[in-house]
Amino acid sequence: MTTRRSFLKNTGGYLTMASLSPAMATGDATQTVNAADEDLFKLGMAGYTFVHFKLDQALEMMRKVDVHYLCIKDFHLPLDSTPEQIAAFHEKLKQSNVTGYAVGPIYMKSEADVDRAFEYAKRVGVKLIIGVPNTQFLPYVDKKVKEYDMRFAIHNHGPDIELYPNAVSIWKEIKDLDARIGFCFDMGHDRRNGDDPVADLQTYAKRIFDIHLKNVSAASKEGKTCELGRGVIDIPAFVSALRKIGYTGSCSLEYEKNMKDPLAGIAESVGYFRGVCDATRSGKRKS
Repeated sequence: MTTRRSFLKNTGGYLTMASLSPAMATGDATQTVNAADEDLFKLGMAGYTFVHFKLDQALEMMRKVDVHYLCIKDFHLPLDSTPEQIAAFHEKLKQSNVTGYAVGPIYMKSEADVDRAFEYAKRVGVKLIIGVPNTQFLPYVDKKVKEYDMRFAIHNHGPDIELYPNAVSIWKEIKDLDARIGFCFDMGHDRRNGDDPVADLQTYAKRIFDIHLKNVSAASKEGKTCELGRGVIDIPAFVSALRKIGYTGSCSLEYEKNMKDPLAGIAESVGYFRGVCDATRSGKRKS
């Protein structure tokens, strides 16, 4: 089994992390972490990262970077999948020690689309839908979360599309709806929209059910997804905010750079995130 330290060295993350904390330079960050010090949030992968790959290839990449949670996209498990197809899908995940914890994002432009998404999630066996419904259908989504007792997380998309560009645009639409309707908070798109993802994480904490973990090259529409440690978002500050709010959901890496050959960037980003968690956690223990 590869150690955390060797993993970070292999991805280049260790050298980056050494500059963040004196504890890293002295080797203190490699100390065994007590169970009580482990973070409550889980590192996962957003399925869209693997849009150019078959499921087996995606799972192999997840195995290589030791990540075990997947948000399921319909190009790997179609919305009209049969019970037999769903069972076979879950068996493949099980063999790779991966849990499919949610489905989506799913776009919804009619009540029929909403119906299909909820029924799909029920058949897949998850309790969280990542959705992008047209706003006129939110009252119908509200009805469905009560009927199915599922959580529904709306994904923000930054300045690229008018629908849900940032956190506040989602909040205005859902603040009076059922508390099971919340956010899939895409921190990268939030920053590309000119907003502060660390502040928004804390402002809307109670309704953030899922996070698309990413960094971007600029706080503007021109910003592109980049390796997690190389962008304009302060990842150590974001991790500290996750701990402050007691976040218990998934932080699913959505890597959209070099999408036809993403493994190196995924590995660097995963190593960096784990290194940040280790370094900041060690600092917390020593204070």
